[in-house]
Amino acid sequence: MPKMKTKKSAAKRYSFTGTGKVKYKKQNLRHILTKKSAKRKRSLRHAGILSDDNVPVIRKKLLPYG
Repeated sequence: MPKMKTKKSAAKRYSFTGTGKVKYKKQNLRHILTKKSAKRKRSLRHAGILSDDNVPVIRKKLLPYG
């Protein structure tokens, strides 16, 4: 059976932590930053953790070798 292909768009957006959680960069920090509060921009800097019910989809379909 041939190897499964990784969805490259997902590989650029998601990564796995050591414990198997899925990490991603939060959105809304690219442009039009003047109207956003400093508190909001500061919280958007940190990586987000995907909820547990979405992890199997990412792991099986999008990043099979992740």
